Amino acid sequence: QVQLVESGGGSAQVGGFLRLSCAAPQNIYHNRCFAWFRQAPGKERERIAQIYCDGSHPYYHDSVKGRFTISRDNGDKLVYLSMNGLKPEDTGMYYCSAAYSCDCPRPDFAGYNWIWGQGTQVTVSS
Repeated sequence: QVQLVESGGGSAQVGGFLRLSCAAPQNIYHNRCFAWFRQAPGKERERIAQIYCDGSHPYYHDSVKGRFTISRDNGDKLVYLSMNGLKPEDTGMYYCSAAYSCDCPRPDFAGYNWIWGQGTQVTVSS
């Protein structure tokens, strides 16, 4: 049963902009950390951004720092990933995920059992 639904993916030019959205039901959205993961072709899924339930402690992977922004809309129960300055290496499947607590797992902890969405494809070309 899919509980997180991503949207906003698609094709973009190098240097372009996309905004991904993640919709979550109320019983999942509140009091939970959310994160965005990316899986590039032939590579493992990696956590690229996360945010605590209160909107604090945003984290960004070095590869997206300064270009991507994670944010939350508590009214609409949405989590966004705004992506500026897109690069070809940003191409991949993007997944929204929710934790089971307000605080997020440490970025270097790879064994956490997240709640996943189905993913949305992003393709960046020159």
